[in-house]
Amino acid sequence: MKNLEKTKVFNVNIEKIDALATPKKIAEEIQISEDISEFVYQSRETISNIIQGKDNRLLAIVGPCSIHDQELAFHYAEKIAALRKEVEDKIFLVMRVYFEKPRTSTGWKGMINDPHLNGSFHMEEGLRTARRILKTINMLGVPCATEMLDPLVPQYIADLVSWVAIGARTTESQTHREMSSGLSMPVGFKNATNGDVGVAINAIKSSRAPHSFLGIHQDEGKVAIYHTKGNPNCHIVLRGGKAGPNYSVEHIEKYEAELKASNIDSKIIIDCNHENSGKDPYKQPKVLESIAEQKKLGNQSICGFMVESNIFGDNQSIPEDLTQLKYGVSITDKCLDWENTEKSIRNLASSL
Repeated sequence: MKNLEKTKVFNVNIEKIDALATPKKIAEEIQISEDISEFVYQSRETISNIIQGKDNRLLAIVGPCSIHDQELAFHYAEKIAALRKEVEDKIFLVMRVYFEKPRTSTGWKGMINDPHLNGSFHMEEGLRTARRILKTINMLGVPCATEMLDPLVPQYIADLVSWVAIGARTTESQTHREMSSGLSMPVGFKNATNGDVGVAINAIKSSRAPHSFLGIHQDEGKVAIYHTKGNPNCHIVLRGGKAGPNYSVEHIEKYEAELKASNIDSKIIIDCNHENSGKDPYKQPKVLESIAEQKKLGNQSICGFMVESNIFGDNQSIPEDLTQLKYGVSITDKCLDWENTEKSIRNLASSL
């Protein structure tokens, strides 16, 4: 695409502009069957029922911090698929399939932004790869969860996603609240990085209301105005903060009172990693144990949890020589290995 003309006041810091295929074009290239659409629909309905208290199972969002390897994603999904069948009477398992990563300063921004992990930024290829991965994982019988960061991305992949997270850095963003109000699946808002839960409560209020905002037209790729009805299935995700974890009985009682005072009937999901684990992924099973104890004591507000997990534990930096990349190890946040993930979820299911 020809670059837009620069003047002393326009496009000063734009190096180049590349054309991007429309959402419709990519969806036509990577089509989904009616069976897949029905699977996504039913998965969303189940998640909604859990969040609304109509289904007493726990919702589990489990998987890699981020997806950087297509074959690894399928390998992990096969393991999730087998475990789902074992625990489905107590736990509804959904796989984390995250393609976008918000960065505190700089770093790899995820598969959609940089699918080759080398700063080449082939974003159109990243969108196609993300759609193919989501399609295959759904075909394996595993519902998918992701974080929506760029507000244009949902038009390319949202029909394959059953649950969405809005991260701690973007929960306060008006753009993401507007986007969430129009999304077709349940959305979880994380508390702010400083631990402020009021930000997430305000996000829920905002996203349950109608909005109008700018977006991309799915068929034509032109800028369009979206008018939303509001999303009734927004809820809170606790991930700890600067003061430490926030999943204890005392914390939960406090947040229940805040939600009630705000006239919000939202259930609560607990993110077992991040500040709730002190950024030590091997402490995530302890958080699951606390959830089990609270449920035994009759807690009705906790409806699910998140676990960052991969085939192997911890994480790694992206090497210059990508052939040196270790298989099954996260390249973003540290993760719990699969063996301990599986054990912890089985223990939780049996304790419930």
